[in-house]
Amino acid sequence: MTLADKKVLIVLTSHDQLGDTGEKTGFWLEEFAAPYYVLLDAGVSITLASPAGGQPPIDGKSELADFQTDATRRFDRDVKAQQVLANTVKLSGVSKEDYDAVFYPGGHGPLWDLVDNRDSLALITELNRRQKPVATVCHATAALLNVKDDNGDFYIRGKSVTGFSNSEEDAVQLTQVVPYLLEDELKARGGDYQKVDDWAPFVVQDGMLITGQNPASSEMVARALLKSL
Repeated sequence: MTLADKKVLIVLTSHDQLGDTGEKTGFWLEEFAAPYYVLLDAGVSITLASPAGGQPPIDGKSELADFQTDATRRFDRDVKAQQVLANTVKLSGVSKEDYDAVFYPGGHGPLWDLVDNRDSLALITELNRRQKPVATVCHATAALLNVKDDNGDFYIRGKSVTGFSNSEEDAVQLTQVVPYLLEDELKARGGDYQKVDDWAPFVVQDGMLITGQNPASSEMVARALLKSL
């Protein structure tokens, strides 16, 4: 079986409100664009999904000049990719058995709508059961928080994981805005939370679970996912 036979589902947030600040949020463009092109260039078949379907909200801050990368600039020129993104399928309509792996891009949005989404929880549970890769980056590691195994234990209990750190949340001055601190919640569920310096690329793999700390880690997560396929 070649990579061209592999199907990866990318699950994006549909949540666009940054708490009660009146500001917008969503997914972080680099965390989608870099993995999307890593997978696309490898010949993998990609499907994009979100809880609401359609165009998922892009965090406007991630489109600022300071945060542009080769991948985001490629996306800005890629009309086809923009059309694919504008037409994500509804997560509730996804057949879990069709996919060889799932990847969750971050941004603050997932903290709200992917932590308890029943379709997302069922998807991760099914892929875990089938020993298929589950990959997340940054705040999207929140999608793992409430997944349980067949024994009723938290999926991440005893597993090495990472995600956006408390110090990084403090650096972007959103500690008082987010509904919870991801680092704290991962630890509270028994995850072996690991991190490096703020903004440095860092990826942890534990079996078929792959997690990245921050936007700088997104391409590394995708490359680890490719290897696991």
